[in-house]
Amino acid sequence: MRDDDRARPIPQGSDDDVYVVDTRRRPRASAPRSAPTGSRSAPTGALPRTPRRPAPAEPAGGYDEYGRPLPARGGDGGRGGRPARPVREPRPPRRRRPARRVALLLVLLLVGWVAVTAAAPWHAWTTVSREDTEPAGERPAAGDGHTYLLVGSDSREGLSAEQKKALGTGSAEGRRTDSIILVHVPSGSGKPALVSVPRDSYLPIPGRGSNKVNAAFAFGGPKLLVQTLEQATGLRIDGYVEIGFGGFANVVDSLGGVDICVPRDIKDKKAHLDVKKGCQTLDGPTALGYVRTRYSDPKGDLGRAERQRQFLGAVMKEAATPGTVLVPWRWWSFTHAAASSVFVGEDTSLLDAYRILSTMRKVSSDEALSLVVPVSDLNATTRAGSSVLWDEQRAKELFGMLRDGTPLDAPPPGTDGTPSGR
Repeated sequence: MRDDDRARPIPQGSDDDVYVVDTRRRPRASAPRSAPTGSRSAPTGALPRTPRRPAPAEPAGGYDEYGRPLPARGGDGGRGGRPARPVREPRPPRRRRPARRVALLLVLLLVGWVAVTAAAPWHAWTTVSREDTEPAGERPAAGDGHTYLLVGSDSREGLSAEQKKALGTGSAEGRRTDSIILVHVPSGSGKPALVSVPRDSYLPIPGRGSNKVNAAFAFGGPKLLVQTLEQATGLRIDGYVEIGFGGFANVVDSLGGVDICVPRDIKDKKAHLDVKKGCQTLDGPTALGYVRTRYSDPKGDLGRAERQRQFLGAVMKEAATPGTVLVPWRWWSFTHAAASSVFVGEDTSLLDAYRILSTMRKVSSDEALSLVVPVSDLNATTRAGSSVLWDEQRAKELFGMLRDGTPLDAPPPGTDGTPSGR
């Protein structure tokens, strides 16, 4: 170890002299450089100057709290640094859009309304009672358009004892025809038609001889009634719909009543009816009495058939109003009330039912014809008692026009209910 590298003791003294120890490493001796011409010579014995290092460049981004350099912001800072990403300004908070929410709510309500409007008749149709109404044996060939049989029966099914008493229906069991209507819908031009068949019409009944047409229903139900009418008219019946007493009353009440213009004062204790002449709103029980009464009507069975067609048109007119269709619960109530006391043929489709109901509605606006089978005598004496006889020639002409698709824009002769024998 060299002497220069050994630690030296600090001299101790009694006075306060301060000793300075030079700890710098002495430079090695080297050959003196020749000073450039014209320069001043360093003084003899002076230490050589150490050249200063340039100060480090300050970071473009400055320093953090720990003294660490930060990256430059925006561009390269003029120092050749790597460009930094531009700082995005914070987005303003989204503004609420109440109009958009309202529009979405309206769309959802519209979709729900359409769903209920479409589902109500379909669901009601699945609840109706079905029955085999297709008769056996030879049947007429299909004609132009479609012909359906609409029957109003006096079935008390679904009525309580209190309702039977209030409606004056009695307590008879089974079903009997109270109205018989042929509904014809042409495939081409011309108006559809409702053709009433008087229930006391004296006709041949297959296997039963001649009798009143409503006896066919009592003997063999819808099958025999369909067969009897096909044989008498030459028209092929494409579908069958039957509605009972309870259905009449419930349908009217589900609509909040129907508007009927009563042609004259009518009072009938058997039908529980007492109404004055004039246009008015009838509730369920009153409307039922209005279509059932016949003893106080000078036209008898023909007068009742006329009121029945008027009533059916009024029901369908009310059912088609915005106040019924646009109110989901009212529309649902109407369709299901109509289906509660309905019997339909097994081969009758929802489209068939729609054609029947559409024709009934058109009667109230004169878009469909309201007719009666031409008759010659309203009170003929037969083996079945007092009966209605058809005008054979005019009836044949009427059914021939329906079968062949002859356009009907006005009632044919004899279809107004006036007997030709008078």
